[in-house]
Amino acid sequence: MTETVLHFEPPRGMRDFYPEDMDARNAVFGAWRRSAQRFGFAQYDACVVESLELLKRKSGDEIIDQIYTFKDKSDRDLALRPEMTPTLARMIAARQGQLSFPLKWFTIAQCFRYERTTKGRKREHYQWNLDIVGEDSLSAEAEILACALDALAAMGLGKRDVMVHYNNRALLADLFLKAGIRGESHPATFLALDKRGKIPDDEILLLLKQAGLDAPAIEAVFKIMAINTLDEARSFLGAETPSVAAVAELLRRLADYGLADCLCFDVSVVRGLGYYTGIVFEAFAVEHKMRAIFGGGRYDRLLSDMGGNQMTAVGLGFGDVVITDLLGEKGQINSLAGADKIDLAVGFMEPAQYPTAVRIAQAGRGAGKKVDLGLRAEKPKHFFGRVGKGGITEAVFIGPDDIASGMVRVKNLRDRTEKQIALN
Repeated sequence: MTETVLHFEPPRGMRDFYPEDMDARNAVFGAWRRSAQRFGFAQYDACVVESLELLKRKSGDEIIDQIYTFKDKSDRDLALRPEMTPTLARMIAARQGQLSFPLKWFTIAQCFRYERTTKGRKREHYQWNLDIVGEDSLSAEAEILACALDALAAMGLGKRDVMVHYNNRALLADLFLKAGIRGESHPATFLALDKRGKIPDDEILLLLKQAGLDAPAIEAVFKIMAINTLDEARSFLGAETPSVAAVAELLRRLADYGLADCLCFDVSVVRGLGYYTGIVFEAFAVEHKMRAIFGGGRYDRLLSDMGGNQMTAVGLGFGDVVITDLLGEKGQINSLAGADKIDLAVGFMEPAQYPTAVRIAQAGRGAGKKVDLGLRAEKPKHFFGRVGKGGITEAVFIGPDDIASGMVRVKNLRDRTEKQIALN
């Protein structure tokens, strides 16, 4: 009988988080949470397992190939959630008559997708979701983008590092209609163009052919994709349409936040998910070497598709994988993670000094410090060798002489200075 070899790596595309990894993750989560709360978003959460029927209603049968599905013991079709928006819609629809709108909610949710793993994409990730439901003005888009940019600023990333590319699905639809592309071909065209930059243009061309577009229509699509500015889009349409006006208005709204120079119009931003209906956006590192840092847009039909009353909404999804990679490349992740380091380590030489060590540790904890207490007697060399490797700020080691004198030395492990304090 062949013995099964036990491997210690997590399943493909999944991640383990050791304490040093948790420091980085907590730093990102902390920035997300503080920004959301500063901007008045209320936190919610939900079950990680969802009804497969709910997900299919939002995305169609093709979603089954992209997520982890299974049957429970009662033969119900379930799935690990691939994203949070369908769950949000379900929760709101369940209490739509009791909630006060517009509502501003956020969550940090673990999501799962069975996809090919690449740089910046895992099969599980955590995602910060911001949603404003029930507000039809562009102030909702502006508020969500300002909140996301606030979180990036808290991580040390500004306009020199990140740029938000934005577009309008309604504007793209207007451009397609002007080019003679019928409305029934728009969803497939959006899906094909969303893959631009991820697959070669000749494969895009093939997808457009499969969507039923003829040669002149395909030529028009690539001509539209070559538009670089809002003025060029306006010129192509020959008029100031509501969709053009919305794009210009969003820039004015962000200018009120002092953030206009963090955005750029980009006709290639499509967002492949079919439920987007208006403004869409994606943020990229200025070097543009990575996947999108965050993305989102306006969706007006999802609640009604889920069985609730129709209501407009704007949402943003901000994953933890790309931002952690970006902060790591810029050498900023360690400084951010340092916020969770231990303030004080307390050790003792003999069991007789243990009660005093506990009192010192408890006093520090009572003062709001993060304190690591040694759990057994040890020699000074071992204690300082141990705590000197963990990014701890200060250390106290208690021996019989300290008890006798009533004084103890507090050693700063960063600058190697010392100070004495009375044990009382």
